Amino acid sequence: MELLKLDIEKCTLCGICVEKCPFGALSRENDVIHILDTCRTCGVCVKCCPEQAIHFEERKKTVDKSQWQGFLIFAEQERGEIHPVTYELIGEALKMAQKVNFCVNVLMIGGNSTEKNAKKLLDYGVDKIYVYEHEAFSHFRADCYSNAAIDCIARTKPCSVLIGATALGRSLAPRLATHFQTGLTADCTTLDIKPDTDLVQIRPAFGGNIMAQIAITRSRPQFATVRYKVMDRAQKVKTPHGKILACPVTEAMIQSQIRVLSSRILEKKKSLEEEDIIVVAGRGVRSEKDVEMCRSLADALGGQLAFTRPMVENGLGDNAHQIGLSGRTVRPSLIITCGVSGAIQFTSCMSSSQCIVAINTDPEAQIFKVAHYCIVDDLYQVVPRLTELIRRQKED
Repeated sequence: MELLKLDIEKCTLCGICVEKCPFGALSRENDVIHILDTCRTCGVCVKCCPEQAIHFEERKKTVDKSQWQGFLIFAEQERGEIHPVTYELIGEALKMAQKVNFCVNVLMIGGNSTEKNAKKLLDYGVDKIYVYEHEAFSHFRADCYSNAAIDCIARTKPCSVLIGATALGRSLAPRLATHFQTGLTADCTTLDIKPDTDLVQIRPAFGGNIMAQIAITRSRPQFATVRYKVMDRAQKVKTPHGKILACPVTEAMIQSQIRVLSSRILEKKKSLEEEDIIVVAGRGVRSEKDVEMCRSLADALGGQLAFTRPMVENGLGDNAHQIGLSGRTVRPSLIITCGVSGAIQFTSCMSSSQCIVAINTDPEAQIFKVAHYCIVDDLYQVVPRLTELIRRQKED
């Protein structure tokens, strides 16, 4: 562990630090105190050492990459069900694993029925599924989940750890990367791997004006979060070969500084990412009345209305329905953009849609470069007529 340093000359081998460590991360072998990878850098040993022989020292480190092998996918559970981003992460990891002969393993943390859910993932060609099942994991608490994840990573030494860029994932991933003193790339849109096992992590940068390629060359493991609906979902395999490993949950692992005073289940609504048909109102839609015109089209199609960032900033839309780098990434079967210019901040988060229809009066609009069907016309003429046509067809 690079953050802790033991001064051998000061150490009297009293063993107090070994006894007091809540994570069992210190051991005495051959009259030397060893600091293991399971160390959480909690500082208990630093405080309890009577000789002040242990102290924090932050140093750059270079690891032996050959000791870190394979992919580890964090499988998030939401209300007892596996979050669909998990299947996308598995699919992408399986593609990369073929290039470097890696295995693809999964980490699952949760309450009752977690092991039952793990069986569902065996059909997708993963090798091992590490399950930490305990009642204390029924609700997400960042410190407890971090304890379990750190235990798994320290034991299995994966080369790369992939986590969904959900609210839970965005809370968990930075904690893990900080503990292992390694890099984390958030909101990746593309992943690849080099022959030397460096993960190539591609994401928009500088306001979406460039696509940055980020690599972690000195440390392991490599952490990346990936948005839902960005990558292809894994397909079931004919002959599953994986196995489920139940991992021990210690008392120290479930100790939390967070107290849950009360909880209630909120009514779940279909999120924008799950929507199959989307109509987008862009800057060309000028007023609330015009927004309702676009909403009528979305209702007629049986979909949802979404917005670009300028619309949200002008108070004509809400963040939950914003598409873009600062909003949501979508991949519907059909998306119709109304008055959207097509800046990369927007298109990078919807360009994988199966069918893109763009309506804009500017024939040079950037949106037409990604659209499958381009309508160069006034949206105030097209949208009402299109809505009326769809409603008539439904009546017939």
